[in-house]
Amino acid sequence: MKTNMAWKGVTVAVTGAGGFIGSHLTEALLKEGAEVRALVRYNSRGTRGFLDRVPPELSRKLDVWAGDVTDCAFVDKLVKGREVVFHLAALIAIPYSYEAPRSFVSVNVEGTLNVLEACLRSGVKKLVQTSTSEVYGTALYAPMDEKHPLQGQSPYSASKIGADQLAESFHRSFGLPVAIVRPFNTYGPRQSARAVLPAAICQALSGKSRVELGSLSPVRDFNFVEDTVAGFLAAAASPRSVGETINIGSGQGVSIGEAARLILKLSRSSARLSQDQKRVRPAKSEVGRLICDNRKARRLLGWRPKVSLEEGLRRTIAYVGGHGSEYDPRTYAV
Repeated sequence: MKTNMAWKGVTVAVTGAGGFIGSHLTEALLKEGAEVRALVRYNSRGTRGFLDRVPPELSRKLDVWAGDVTDCAFVDKLVKGREVVFHLAALIAIPYSYEAPRSFVSVNVEGTLNVLEACLRSGVKKLVQTSTSEVYGTALYAPMDEKHPLQGQSPYSASKIGADQLAESFHRSFGLPVAIVRPFNTYGPRQSARAVLPAAICQALSGKSRVELGSLSPVRDFNFVEDTVAGFLAAAASPRSVGETINIGSGQGVSIGEAARLILKLSRSSARLSQDQKRVRPAKSEVGRLICDNRKARRLLGWRPKVSLEEGLRRTIAYVGGHGSEYDPRTYAV
């Protein structure tokens, strides 16, 4: 993956590096020659999440720190001496946010505040804050540009709205060079089996007669992880992104049912789709339609998606099929 910035020798910190998008971003930065300090959440097992999937020839160049963004002193040390910071660490499971909203405020809002203050003290050249299309709620118009009203339809989305507003305020109040990247529904290899597309894929590949998902009618803008990572790198590289919020999405709306049927076709499964009530969100919390207006990313960053939904799903199905134990059907239940 090539970018228009010479990353060789650039000192970078990535929070949430062990996660789905974070691990792909970290791997891309290593390939470009950046000096990456990667934060993974501390656990007693000493595991590094999906960073374990990074090829050994790249992984040995990686400086992995285990900690937590809710510890402000730790975050200060993590950021010190870094030129560019990508902040991806967050709690993201929407169903869990109904059960433990305070945890989402602690990690997503207070953790982001710690990163912002550390970047300000350290004088970083660029901070890329990770948002989510969930902050828009159900589309009031589509496609959705960056001026679309923000609607907290889940505790998760409310916490991300708070984090984004903090980041914006630090740019306006203190001149912190922040770019807010707002990915739409990213999918691809390494995504949790609890997410809708991997859940459909692992059920289809398991030979089950039925593929059970939540609501099939909501429309989403699915963007392959390689394209999302390219958007992050472009936002970090461009001076035009400072102080801006930028959508990263394909610009194409597809219902969850349509995407699931394409998965069944590509995986050659004869299973039937059905709705699992356990996976259905509360009625007023469900986001009915998310479709990205990506013109700003095209204009400011020169970014555009390159991987079609069909090609991205083929690559994701191949990955899931090759990592069977990781995607055991018992692991995706809510």
